[in-house]
Amino acid sequence: MFDLLKIFKGQEIPQEEFIRRINNLGYHRREEIEEEGDFSYRGEVVEIFPATFESPVKIVWDDNRIESLRGFNLATGEIISNFEIIIILPISEKIHRIKTIYENIDETMPIQNFVEIKPGDYVVHINYGIGIYEGIKKIRFDKNRFQDCLVIRYEDGAKLYVPHEDMHLVQKYIGFEGRPPRIYKLGSQEWQRVKERSRKGIWEKAQELLEIQAKRKVLLGFSFSPDTDWQKDLEKSFPYKETPDQLKATEEVKRDMESPHPMDRLICGDVGYGKTEVALRAAFKAVMDNKQVAILVPTTILAEQHYHTFKKRMKDFPVNIEMLSRFRSEKQQIEILEGLEKGTIDIVIGTHRLLSPDIKFKDLGLVIIDEEQRFGVEHKEKLKKLRLLVDVLTLTATPIPRTLYMALMGAKDMSIINTPPKERIPVETKVCEYDEELIRKGIIFELKRKGQVFFVHNRIEGIEKLTQKLMKIVPEARFGIAHGKLPERTLEKVMLDFMEKKFDVLVCTTIIESGIDIPNVNTIFINNAENYGLSDLYQLKGRVGRFNVKAYAYFLVSKGIVLDEEAKKRLLAIERHTELGAGFKIAMEDLQIRGAGNILGTEQHGYIYQIGFDLYCRLLREAINRLQGHKEEFINKSVKTSRTLVKQLA
Repeated sequence: MFDLLKIFKGQEIPQEEFIRRINNLGYHRREEIEEEGDFSYRGEVVEIFPATFESPVKIVWDDNRIESLRGFNLATGEIISNFEIIIILPISEKIHRIKTIYENIDETMPIQNFVEIKPGDYVVHINYGIGIYEGIKKIRFDKNRFQDCLVIRYEDGAKLYVPHEDMHLVQKYIGFEGRPPRIYKLGSQEWQRVKERSRKGIWEKAQELLEIQAKRKVLLGFSFSPDTDWQKDLEKSFPYKETPDQLKATEEVKRDMESPHPMDRLICGDVGYGKTEVALRAAFKAVMDNKQVAILVPTTILAEQHYHTFKKRMKDFPVNIEMLSRFRSEKQQIEILEGLEKGTIDIVIGTHRLLSPDIKFKDLGLVIIDEEQRFGVEHKEKLKKLRLLVDVLTLTATPIPRTLYMALMGAKDMSIINTPPKERIPVETKVCEYDEELIRKGIIFELKRKGQVFFVHNRIEGIEKLTQKLMKIVPEARFGIAHGKLPERTLEKVMLDFMEKKFDVLVCTTIIESGIDIPNVNTIFINNAENYGLSDLYQLKGRVGRFNVKAYAYFLVSKGIVLDEEAKKRLLAIERHTELGAGFKIAMEDLQIRGAGNILGTEQHGYIYQIGFDLYCRLLREAINRLQGHKEEFINKSVKTSRTLVKQLA
């Protein structure tokens, strides 16, 4: 059996016994905890940062009984979650040792180190299927022995009592479908049949992932040179302090670029956590080796944003940067195309226009894709072929669930940026009825501190009428309008004027949702907030509060409307989860499904619904582990197909 420690609220375990056990799992005592693997204790409180966990946990004892288990923000000490059960896994060096002993890692080894369940939740027991959790109960095992057990109710009221030592076999059911799962009958074979069917589909997915990786490993790409002095100068000029995750992601990208095989790395990080800077450094590194860089973005506004960011950061270096989008005239586009073919343009930033057949590069070395999931099937197919020829770096702000990340280790190169920039202040969030006085106060407050405002109204018809209304409410403010149906030149001018502070309030559609980063905008109003999905609300909120200025997000609900249950839940969630990095906690059903879908493809969602997300990830990890034992077969099979494909593309 592998080493791990399971603890739960109300458990009888002496604090000294707990400390002895975590020492054996490789944890180190510190005065103050700083990273995974650290723990500290004072009196009745132990603080520990368990391996693979997003944040540390505070464990409070009452005599020999655990009174509470709470996750907290390392920077502020703020309590961000409460747990019933925690599974403490060994720290990384111990995990590697376990892997050598238990080469056949299977579904019983947990990925998560917490079981976030409460009575009434659907849960999955990997051997017995989906049931309803009823709490922890003391069960008499023999004359003198009682034991705490999880109680799970199955079909026809049958109950399963799961002893303490088997708690790692249970996890909360998350199915991404928005409908309740099927409850299984204890003792029936149906669960085993469903699990085996899912296992086969997951095995095929693992094969596909590893074959893609093997194809890349046999192809020889360009090995970029180590960092130049100019690279070091560029990085020193970054006006903020890098976060540890940002530095780690940058190192991983550079290591991939300097290797002889084409890079295909995904960088995942919450909104405003510094993914663009990692991409910018990679682009500069490529240019230092006389290679060209293509940066592909889903919207013209985001192309414009990145264009200005890259121009500003690289202004002291001889790097020629251009933008190719509908904001450019036909004459300008022809000139840019010629520059790419002759090699006079080093970095080009653009929308899917960059994937057109008439685009020819003199020597393309790196492709950076921002939010790939927002491109169509045809564009994704072209990108798939590109991945075998050049280094590819993909950025996404959609959270990748930690369980999926852990399952995919070894099958996909991913960098996760979890740490918020220093001095970042959480956005103050208010859900309220549309109120003219509130709107006036919010805009006037922003004007007094010389800031700007987004007012989001996602219906083009009526946006001008609303703007006229807002002008009467706040006559002191200057207003502009932006939406996707404006002529290219007009939209470009509006956005540039707003960035240059020529007006105060931008009344716009969700055209600003993806990646728009204007430091002076620190108040946002979202009109008719009840009509948005949770992830859209979260992304919109992320447009403000990106620096060290206190920001405000007002989610305005239509006056007098009766909200349905789903809308209530969404608005409560956006109001409740205000802490930094909340994207990893907000409603997995709505937000993280996109992260899983980006990597797995929608065809895998059926298996996730049938067996639950945690067991899906355990089976995926098991398949990847076993297949990696047969890497040679993949490589031999892949060499032929890779070379044929390269010939076709050449």
